[in-house]
Amino acid sequence: MNFEFSDEQKQMGVEARRYLSAKCPTTAVRAILDGPDSYDKVLWAGLAEMGFLGVVIPEAHGGLGLGYLELCVIAEEMGRALAPVPFSSSVFLATEFLLAAGSNAQKAAWLPRLAAGEVIGTFAHAERPGAVTPRTLQLLAVDGRLTGVKTAVADGDIADFAIVSARTGAGSDARGLSLFLVDLRQDAVRRTTLATIDPSRGHASLEFNAAIAEPLGSPGEGWPILESVLDRAAILTAFEQIGGADRALEMGRDYALERMAFGRPIGSFQAVKHMLADMYVSATLARSNGYYGAWALSTGAAELPEAAATARVSATQAFQHCAKNNIQVHGGMGFTWAFDCHLFYRRSNLLAVSLGPQSQWENKLIARMRARNTAA
Repeated sequence: MNFEFSDEQKQMGVEARRYLSAKCPTTAVRAILDGPDSYDKVLWAGLAEMGFLGVVIPEAHGGLGLGYLELCVIAEEMGRALAPVPFSSSVFLATEFLLAAGSNAQKAAWLPRLAAGEVIGTFAHAERPGAVTPRTLQLLAVDGRLTGVKTAVADGDIADFAIVSARTGAGSDARGLSLFLVDLRQDAVRRTTLATIDPSRGHASLEFNAAIAEPLGSPGEGWPILESVLDRAAILTAFEQIGGADRALEMGRDYALERMAFGRPIGSFQAVKHMLADMYVSATLARSNGYYGAWALSTGAAELPEAAATARVSATQAFQHCAKNNIQVHGGMGFTWAFDCHLFYRRSNLLAVSLGPQSQWENKLIARMRARNTAA
């Protein structure tokens, strides 16, 4: 079984890296981190022109009509560049929800605009800190209107619409949960920007006061739909994390070869060698699990749930490990604002909780492997 990307897919990655290297250096990330803008609007428009926002959107809806392998390649380069744009919210989540459960009218209304970068979408799910379960969701949907609060919504401060999980039935189990498409520009929605460890990717709390909402998918079937979409998003996010981990490893390696101490490069010292070797091992393991996840995603394999959880756990650990150790390799200079190490550390910690905490995905992996073993 061959898990390698094709030459055409690799070339797409080369073009994406070339474009992002030119248009999204770390100075562009710092401009968003330090400045008044919530995201890089020029970069966002450029990504749309390149077709990167509509990789898996069908050509009939203005996209490229390609597959998930191509999107994985793009995701890795976005992570490597720390792109300060709402790519994951719009592409990994909003687009995937529309493709999975949207009506023909909803797809026609939103997918072409997503592909063109004219609108930004997101997913509003969590209502409190920690793992999200059916019991923790209390936002209500009554007669097509939502009332309640969603918190820590990625890019919620700039999104034009959101896919929102809401309770439509009695009780506290998954059978009473449904999904809704909500235009966030209406007066019945109030946004409150939240401070996070990585201001280059904004978050907000969304308060719905009888906000008008369109059902997305069948009533009461929201939980299985969102679990399926989150599995796909986990694999795509894993590639974003892999890209960041690889770049952090390269930064540490390059500095270790250049920085001199006691008349020799610090990379020649055993302690630094071991640190870099450990970073390489974690990044390589994450890539291996990511490739397996990409195969499962692109083929719709039965192993997709386990592959998604494995890729998510492995990539989260790798990015956090490489980002943290990159600072250590740089020594005292690594902790300063002048060096770029903190940019990767910020993003690694933000992505670690973007789809739910690490412990949640570890529990999912254990439960899914146990269920498959029982079935076998």
